[in-house]
Amino acid sequence: MTERHPRRAPQAQHDDAPPTAPAGDRVHAGETVFPGDPVPAGGALPRPANGNGSAPTRPLSLDAGAEQVLAASPNPIVAVDETGHIAYANPRAELTFGWPASELVGQPVEVLVPARFSERHVAHRASFVAHPSARPMGIGLDLAARRRDGTEFPVEISLAPVETPSGRLVFATMVDITTRKALEDQLLQAQKMESIGRLAGGIAHDFNNMLFAIRGYVDMLLEDLDGSGGRIDAAAVRPSVVAVGTVVDRATALTAQLLAFSRRQVVRPVVVDLCDAVMTVEPMLRRVIGEQVRLVLALDPATGQVRIDPGQLDQILMNLAVNARDAMPDGGTITIETANVMFDEAYAVEHFQVEPGAYVLLAMSDTGHGMDRETRLHVFEPFFTTKEPGKGTGLGLATIYGVVRQAGGHIWLYSEPGRGTTFKVYFPRADETVEQKAPAGEAQPRVRGVVLLVEDEPAVREISRRVLERAGYTVLTISDPREALQLIESEARIDALLTDVVMPDVSGLELAKRSMELRPDAGVVLLSGYAAETTEVEDLVRRGARFASKPIATRDLVRMVAEAMDEAARTA
Repeated sequence: MTERHPRRAPQAQHDDAPPTAPAGDRVHAGETVFPGDPVPAGGALPRPANGNGSAPTRPLSLDAGAEQVLAASPNPIVAVDETGHIAYANPRAELTFGWPASELVGQPVEVLVPARFSERHVAHRASFVAHPSARPMGIGLDLAARRRDGTEFPVEISLAPVETPSGRLVFATMVDITTRKALEDQLLQAQKMESIGRLAGGIAHDFNNMLFAIRGYVDMLLEDLDGSGGRIDAAAVRPSVVAVGTVVDRATALTAQLLAFSRRQVVRPVVVDLCDAVMTVEPMLRRVIGEQVRLVLALDPATGQVRIDPGQLDQILMNLAVNARDAMPDGGTITIETANVMFDEAYAVEHFQVEPGAYVLLAMSDTGHGMDRETRLHVFEPFFTTKEPGKGTGLGLATIYGVVRQAGGHIWLYSEPGRGTTFKVYFPRADETVEQKAPAGEAQPRVRGVVLLVEDEPAVREISRRVLERAGYTVLTISDPREALQLIESEARIDALLTDVVMPDVSGLELAKRSMELRPDAGVVLLSGYAAETTEVEDLVRRGARFASKPIATRDLVRMVAEAMDEAARTA
């Protein structure tokens, strides 16, 4: 049974946990110690006036007990007034930064800040002065401090506002974490290698199984052909041929998942109404999760639009639903929610990789067994799975992570053992009109003309040539893209360019751009098993080129070339 409940858009909470990312996907936010304006590195600084142009900041007077406590601290401590000038520095601060306290006092705190970061922190300082509270600085971010000689080192900072007879001061305690960061880097590298090993092992396992099946069917076909005396029994060999095609389709799906995880999949994003998308895929979700699981839709009708490849959005919903179903073997409830949310500057500062602005939330919750901390740490890694062997590939959540990040969004996980799991996906809101699909035309594309085929892999080049010639095209095959560029720039007839994207010396993208510039009436088709420059590919597609990922069915290749020719002829 499916239930629908309208709901109001929630406000983003500032205590949300940070997003869980795959091992090795480390964030470097480049945060610094304090906000302010840059100052020269090293050397004595002029004694500035305070913020209102009056006399320089006076040294802070402390009683004997407070002085002893601060002086005994193993960490640097400085006190900063409301104008951003240093009023006190303990002995450890002198040793750490290389400045005598007598020179530090009265200087802008930016003397301790890497200059390239200071401008960004002006707003942060103003925010803290307006709402002071004792807290760590820059939660989840990498902070850095600067010594007198200009060298930098990583720090953790705690801020504590204190009311004094001279006014409010902010005491900043800094901890040099250079040694700890070095150990963390070593651990991170070990985790990366472990993840790469799991990835390589998973790929090898799955592809070896598929290659074993293909090899077996091919051997059987050869035996049938050798024993046929030149007369092929179609009924006998067809099952083997169909089986090979099925295995190839499985391999194609696997590589598509890997490309999605690596964010190297070429997508065709359009503006989509999120609620409509959920409603469209609901019947399929219902069949996937089964009758034991109750599906509840809590869709806010005011939810905004998002820009994403519709097929990938369906993939996110399906993979999350399957994951939730498997977490509830005895049945339970899956709830899908949508809403508008707004992330402000303060929220973005405390959640790495998040840009402030308007977002659209897609959340899926289940009442399953939940996840422990160790599982949560690895859940987005490729080929990581808690399921029994043969019950899952370990690519579902890794694929979702890649798809969401490629769309400019974020995915956050909330789960505890015995308390279910919630995945929250945030997409940037697209304030545009939902794009409508154009009706399919009735006319059949032409299958004639001259095709320039550029492919550096001999096997791919040969099968592509045979397929196109069988369909009726005249094919010019070239393995060297530099020769192809010369041919494009010549007077030779070319009705369509069919090129691999990734090639040495001259890429297929360069060939496509040159062809579209010199031969606007010639179609362009791009083929690739891996597109590193996805943005450039998508730009060419918007300009009229066709793109397909290898492998591609022969009939689809013929149709794509024909459509590219017709499109170029109409728009030239």
